[in-house]
Amino acid sequence: MPHGSMINPRGLKVLAANYLQDVDLSLIDEAWAVVVKVHGGKRHFSGEPYLIHALEVASMLASMHLDLDTVLAGMLHGVIKEGFTREQLKEKFGDDVAAIVEGSTRITEVQYDSKLASQAENVRKLLLAIAADIRVLLVKLVDRLQDMFLLDMVDREVQVEMARETMDLYAPLASRIGIDWLKRELEDLAFKYLYPLEHADLAGRLENSLDERQEYVDEVIAILHEKLAENSITPMRIIGRPKHLFSIYKKLVVQNIPLERVYDKVAFRIIVDSVNECYESLGVIHANWAPVPGRIKDFISSPKANNYQSIHTTVVGPRGHFIEIQIRTEEMDRVAQEGVAAHWAYKEGQKVSQRDAQLFRELKKLVKSLHEVEDPREFLDSVKGELYEPDVYALTPGGQVKEFPLGSCPIDFAYAVHTEVGDHCVGAKVNGRLVPLKYQLQIGDIVEIITSPNQRPRRGWLDLVKTSRAKARIRNWLRREEKEKALKLGREICEREIKNNNTSLKKIVKSGHIRLLLKTLRCNSLEDMLVKVGSGTITVQTLIKALQPPELQQEKDNAAYDLPPEELAARLVGQQTVEKEQGKAGISIDGIDGMLVKISQCCNPLPGDGIVGFITTGRGVSVHKADCVNLLSSDPRRWIEVSWAGLDDKHYKAGIHVSAENRRGIFAEVSSAISSDNANIVEVSAHVTPADTADLTLTVEVENLDHLQVLMQHIRQMEHVISVRRL
Repeated sequence: MPHGSMINPRGLKVLAANYLQDVDLSLIDEAWAVVVKVHGGKRHFSGEPYLIHALEVASMLASMHLDLDTVLAGMLHGVIKEGFTREQLKEKFGDDVAAIVEGSTRITEVQYDSKLASQAENVRKLLLAIAADIRVLLVKLVDRLQDMFLLDMVDREVQVEMARETMDLYAPLASRIGIDWLKRELEDLAFKYLYPLEHADLAGRLENSLDERQEYVDEVIAILHEKLAENSITPMRIIGRPKHLFSIYKKLVVQNIPLERVYDKVAFRIIVDSVNECYESLGVIHANWAPVPGRIKDFISSPKANNYQSIHTTVVGPRGHFIEIQIRTEEMDRVAQEGVAAHWAYKEGQKVSQRDAQLFRELKKLVKSLHEVEDPREFLDSVKGELYEPDVYALTPGGQVKEFPLGSCPIDFAYAVHTEVGDHCVGAKVNGRLVPLKYQLQIGDIVEIITSPNQRPRRGWLDLVKTSRAKARIRNWLRREEKEKALKLGREICEREIKNNNTSLKKIVKSGHIRLLLKTLRCNSLEDMLVKVGSGTITVQTLIKALQPPELQQEKDNAAYDLPPEELAARLVGQQTVEKEQGKAGISIDGIDGMLVKISQCCNPLPGDGIVGFITTGRGVSVHKADCVNLLSSDPRRWIEVSWAGLDDKHYKAGIHVSAENRRGIFAEVSSAISSDNANIVEVSAHVTPADTADLTLTVEVENLDHLQVLMQHIRQMEHVISVRRL
């Protein structure tokens, strides 16, 4: 094999031997033999031999001092796509290597309906694999970084696609596990290809100011050494490094300011011996330079979710420039740079630290929160939303830090604690004070969630929450609720129609005829059929047709659908009666609970009006007046007979329009008349017409149609009223 002889893993073995003492590295040679056999003379998209790419991925993983299984998986990460099976990998290298390689392999053999669906399934597969073994992510991140280094070799469309995926998925994932250098590299490379002109311009301008910036860095470091020494603090080192390009670009865009006004283009890092010296150093800095309010963050006492610890402060430094200073210990600095790899949980004989275990639990929670999101676009949007760069850090009463995007509310916090806490959230105390659910969380808030077993998620919450996790859980609950309602409604409708055919649902199931019915209606199960009937996906007419002989149903269909919509509606209204049933109020659908129906807002029917039900998709039954324009223009096959149920002590909304002479006090007179008739005004709008009349549009609460008619008659009898009509 010519490529195997020219390119070989000797350098990788030397690199691994530096930290993997007493570990058999012969498996590297075996893995190399597989790579040479599988990839042979194949080339990477950059044009270089694929063998070089495989070695570079493995070598970077080794430079991060990761375990042998991860290094082997990095070398073998492309072999499954070329036909080498998981079973073969497991036999040669063990189950862990096989699982990591499979988890990091994109799905290619399955055809999806769209590119979006394919992308969503690949991301879903990756996240599931990461939840099982974090090493899958490490291999994918390093593989993607190596690809990004060579992106100049592909056409513009592929560049943008890979850069966008890197910016939205891989860089945030690197941040999530705390590998800061990898996150910065990925962001800057993605920035280069997503916004090439802006990248080139910013890089050029920063390069031109390099000498001036270095002079300023040296000046600040000298002052810091001097001031700290005066207070008996000897830092291990002080570093001044330029912020990476993309972070500066974000600041320019978000704050809409020119580069000249970005004073903290350099971040200073002070590394000291102990936690006490961290806080002592902060005091020295603030004693000499004025701190910027709101820019002091203590991640030592309250670490980030990715285990990051440091103190951040922004001060007005020499020459009036804002400078950001981070203060941490040596161990904190190592964790900040290497993240989860700093104390790697899979190294031989090493136990998982408590903080790493918490990080893994957070990743598993992320995957679980996205598990029920089926729509590809919603899923990808949820992933992006979950991997946000947090702007707000709030704490539980026990001191655990939760991270949120700007504008998040207590409901977001509740779902970050647990789904059950979110579902039953009724209020919150922030810093010991009761706040409304729309309150926007601030940095450092201590949040205590108040719950009630009777509380349930509400659709309006979707307008309040900012985190994808909260939105996904609320949507899931609403979908389940709608499905349960549809199942109940569908069961009642099916029972009624089947009873009309002199049988019962139970008998059909017992006799086995249900299989034919399900086949006719194209349903997978009885529950599927009931839900589809209840949600309107299967119309009542379609159900009847499936239950009856074709010739009988054809005769009924022809007779029914020859009639105009007005007559069809009148037929359904013909037999309606008011049911005097104690304990129920509202609308009955042959015994179906009134909670499953809602009064349509377009026509606001009242008891006494002829009404028709319309089965909506996923929302139960919407009840309309029989002459409602919206009903008559809808599909009659989704109409259903409904009737008014026990109506004592219940009020309904109705709209009326009053035209009157434009004179002082006319609205007060109309209001007085409405009040005298024991009705209530809930909404009103008024204006004067060009003809100098007063037009009043009112929404009133009345008991029934008779109550409304009496009310309207009394208003008509008023001296200055011209006309009254119902809307």
